[in-house]
Amino acid sequence: MIDASSVLSDRLQALLDERTEANRAFFGDQAERLARLCHLMAERFARGGRLVAFGCTPTARSDVRHIAVEFVHPVIVGKRALPAIGLAGEGGELTAQVDIIARARDIAIAFGVEEDSGQAARAVELARARGCLTIAFAPAGAEWEIEPAVADRYIRQELVETLYHVLWELVHVFFEHRGLLEGRSTRRTHDTGASSFLYPFLAEQEHDLEAVLDDVRRSVLMKADEVAALRAQTLGDNADVLFEAAAAVRERLERGAVVLALGNGGSATDAMDAVADFRSNADGRRPWPAIDLTEDPAILTAIANDIGIEAIFLRQVIAYGHEGDVLLALSTSGNSVNVIEALGEARRRGLATIAMVGYDGGRVLSERLADHVVVTRSQHIPRIQEAQASAYHVLRGLVS
Repeated sequence: MIDASSVLSDRLQALLDERTEANRAFFGDQAERLARLCHLMAERFARGGRLVAFGCTPTARSDVRHIAVEFVHPVIVGKRALPAIGLAGEGGELTAQVDIIARARDIAIAFGVEEDSGQAARAVELARARGCLTIAFAPAGAEWEIEPAVADRYIRQELVETLYHVLWELVHVFFEHRGLLEGRSTRRTHDTGASSFLYPFLAEQEHDLEAVLDDVRRSVLMKADEVAALRAQTLGDNADVLFEAAAAVRERLERGAVVLALGNGGSATDAMDAVADFRSNADGRRPWPAIDLTEDPAILTAIANDIGIEAIFLRQVIAYGHEGDVLLALSTSGNSVNVIEALGEARRRGLATIAMVGYDGGRVLSERLADHVVVTRSQHIPRIQEAQASAYHVLRGLVS
């Protein structure tokens, strides 16, 4: 007799192995290019340029919103806010939006070019003609095309998420070397202080451009190794939780349930992505009903203004949640009050609750506030989010 738990464990190990190898190969191949791209981006920002991200598919929209929030609202203390604008499908034709917004000194990054019948590629063409630095993750006529050579759509997206997190983290290195952005090849740097863990190879010494680029290249590889280890911890330590959660979600969906998803900041964009994945029939998967509780700014701002930020998800659980539904909550800390309030309301209403949290699990884990808790044990927010993306992609695949 075949042991079902053994089959599931083998399946999960195969999913992890595929991710580990793809991560190793991709960043090993691209580390030097990414270091040089960080320098070019920093030069553009130093001259007053902005990052303009665009994409029109549901999955691309989540990445557009994610990269924008990371650059505008850096979670690392002392790092500067850099201007980033997200243009998604709800704003209309991408070329029309880019035509209005993009300026010659900007950085244009396209998402979803392989899935949108050429919309993003046409926007790339326009941005490049205008003088923007153009970046894409599939062939689109961009100056910098950085394409993960892997068939699995979920793994491709996970690699791209790590990539743009790395760009955001390491573009700041060059602001610690202003001379490299002002036409000088060498200068004396200063200690990077509390943020030194982002780029540990820098110190009080003379650097020329090639030396700094090599430091950044090594930092790219280090970060790729970090997320590989954290992904292994997340999927390995939480294997039983993911199997149990997937079985519970599948059972409820087959009885007519709806998945509600939520999170704050970058976790909000992960909720967008999870909902897009549940709704999608890509790769022959059955689409399932799902609602993104971060989607409507009128609802979010009305509740935040009239009641308080702690109620923005709770009120929507009251409006949309019914007994038998599922709530998926994403939080890097496990302590966000609005997430905790929503989980409590969901439990009172008979929803199954799944939480994906970082750090030590926070209150969500210690107070057992969700039925199924997946803990990614790190204090580094970008790496937590990247490992959580693997976790909810695996969850979706197990539900199938």
